[in-house]
Amino acid sequence: MSEKDPKTSQDLTVVVQTLLQQMQDKFQTMSDQIIGRNILPHMHIFVSMSTRIDDLEKNISDLMTQAGVEELEEEIKVTETSGTA
Repeated sequence: MSEKDPKTSQDLTVVVQTLLQQMQDKFQTMSDQIIGRNILPHMHIFVSMSTRIDDLEKNISDLMTQAGVEELEEEIKVTETSGTA
């Protein structure tokens, strides 16, 4: 047996825990790399979609404002026409 071979059950437990921790660390590193490769290259799509949604919301708000102003203008015209008749 080599000097690094576990000699007691405690030694074996420590070796197993160390190996499990190393495996977990490697798995986490690989997971982070996979997620980074899959999401980051496509992040511009999310930013672009967010910008388009913001623009759409602004356009809808502008249209609603214009519609309200146009309705108000129509009411004023009707009132003026009725008042002069």
